[in-house]
Amino acid sequence: MNDREMSTGGQFMDRGRMNQNGVVQPLLTDLYQITMAYAYWKSDKTDDTAVFDLFFRNNPFHGEFTIFAGLEECLKFLDSFHYSQSDIEYLKQTLPEGIENEFFEYLGNLTARDVTLYAIDEGTVAFPRVPIIKIEGPLIIVQLLETTLLTLVNYASLMATNAARYRMVAGKHVKLLEFGLRRAQGPDGGLSASKYSYTGGFDGTSNVLAGKLFNIPVKGTHAHAYITSFSSVGELKTRLIKHKQTGIMEDLLEHAIHHRQMLSHVLDVSTEESSEGELAAMVSYAIAFPDGFMALVDTYDVKSRETEQATTEPNLINDIKSENSPPKIKPNVNGLKNGQRKNGQVKEHQANGQPNGVSQNGTKVSKDIEIKDTKSRPTTATTTETTTTTATSNGTAYLPKYVEKSFRSGLLNFSAVALALNDLGYHALGIRIDSGDLAYLSCLARETFEKVAERFKVPWFNKLTIVASNDINEDTILSLNEQGHKIDCFGIGTHLVTCQRQPALGCVYKLVEINGQPRIKLSQDVEKVTMPGNKNAYRLYSADGHALIDLLQKVSEPPPAVGQKVLCRHPFQESKRAYVIPSHVESLYKVYWKSGKICQQLPTLEQVREKVQISLKTLRNDHKRTLNPTPYKVAVSDNLYNFIHDLWLQNAPIGELS
Repeated sequence: MNDREMSTGGQFMDRGRMNQNGVVQPLLTDLYQITMAYAYWKSDKTDDTAVFDLFFRNNPFHGEFTIFAGLEECLKFLDSFHYSQSDIEYLKQTLPEGIENEFFEYLGNLTARDVTLYAIDEGTVAFPRVPIIKIEGPLIIVQLLETTLLTLVNYASLMATNAARYRMVAGKHVKLLEFGLRRAQGPDGGLSASKYSYTGGFDGTSNVLAGKLFNIPVKGTHAHAYITSFSSVGELKTRLIKHKQTGIMEDLLEHAIHHRQMLSHVLDVSTEESSEGELAAMVSYAIAFPDGFMALVDTYDVKSRETEQATTEPNLINDIKSENSPPKIKPNVNGLKNGQRKNGQVKEHQANGQPNGVSQNGTKVSKDIEIKDTKSRPTTATTTETTTTTATSNGTAYLPKYVEKSFRSGLLNFSAVALALNDLGYHALGIRIDSGDLAYLSCLARETFEKVAERFKVPWFNKLTIVASNDINEDTILSLNEQGHKIDCFGIGTHLVTCQRQPALGCVYKLVEINGQPRIKLSQDVEKVTMPGNKNAYRLYSADGHALIDLLQKVSEPPPAVGQKVLCRHPFQESKRAYVIPSHVESLYKVYWKSGKICQQLPTLEQVREKVQISLKTLRNDHKRTLNPTPYKVAVSDNLYNFIHDLWLQNAPIGELS
């Protein structure tokens, strides 16, 4: 019985020299790999050797780069590759009848000792058709590795690339947190998403197990459920907290109520228009985490008197509506906004002709109500009810009164509790916004914090963190950037971990040489024609330090030299060719596995994460831009070009006309 069979609790266990998810084992493969192995064995091909290339054909997300990830997991798999006795017994029951017992004995003795794996460094930018992994070894063994290696590389690289794109659009000064476990494709997908989003540039995750396994910073606040679990301050069973310096027990609620009364005048929000349950919940949470107090501030839509007037006096609305204003929507009898579920979530409606309630600028809306602001461009507020429009206290912005008041209710209660904590020697961290017009509300929150900082002489209030969540994607962040948001941190879940823009990378694993003889796969689709033979890959750099072109050569060719002209050719289009004089030449492949052991010092996750950013900096900005990026060039040497096309002609059938 091996290490994998001995463990009964948990998926991650000690499998030899390194820890790996217990589902990653030789049986994590497609059936045809094993049936091919038997056919090879039956054909006496046990001594044949082969070379396979693992590569992808197109960059994901309409971009022009991909981040290679998953190499460490591939090496762990090779290190522990072995069919256990229970694996053999299962295969005897599953494979077709008539398979000879000697084959199962052969399988039971297989290891990856005779396999050699070449790869580019994990975290490196990679491009289509350039093999990111090259496998050499006995034909049967390297064939059996195919599916498992692909599943370890495909999602990892896709996820790291997706995360890197989010990092680029968010900018280096904004924090990014991965909040996707609940939306991921199962627990394994969730763990991989947390690991490789961190690799791609995210700053932390909400996934506690990923934090433990991969030493990733774990972050989180609380859900709306915590706020709604309180209905009044009378439910507070604990109100006392120790002063941080003196240790004297004081009543936090009393301090909060005192500050809320003063804040209501500063923020122009009546205490009658805020939720007592929300205040109680925030006080409770602050007592639990006085040094880490961060609160949701958008749980309730608390209607103001102005809102009630708007729903009963249509003439007030007509005074401010333009001719093109949408028709008034009658209020729902249950007191909820139209389209709003009882749990506080609002259904997405179609707006501006865009599906799923996404406006042309990328923000989620239900119905358009313009916000005029002399400091920023027009944006859109999320609401489904026609209400009066009023100016903020500084006269610079216009917003439906109840939208502003409801959000200010959360800000009022948060600010009151934060000031109460300050009285006792603690500093709050910030707020999270999980709905609405994120650009506007973040600006409103920042303006509020600045007012409080000035009025109450608490400079640190200016530095409170504003976290935004709510189904954010890459386009949303780009839109928010254009609108001048004040968000310090994005919590991103569904679109990140499911890679909704492109759910698969499409890596393939192709035979390119057997027993020293090149092999080519032909297709009417030129994109699917493989580049035969055992090859090396080089990255050539220009004088300004940017990567210029990736060049594939036969292993028998000398590497390109700095300062010497080299002819680079498109692998399949004869007229596309150019001379390149590189200022720097980087050999992309390293031997990572040979003779049954890892040959390189494996980097830590932090080092791989750093490698991603270093590698991206070698690309010109036009290769990385979101809109119409310039394709990066991948070429073959003149020698390899002629070799490919000669072999193509040799293997292509000659037609006959009659």
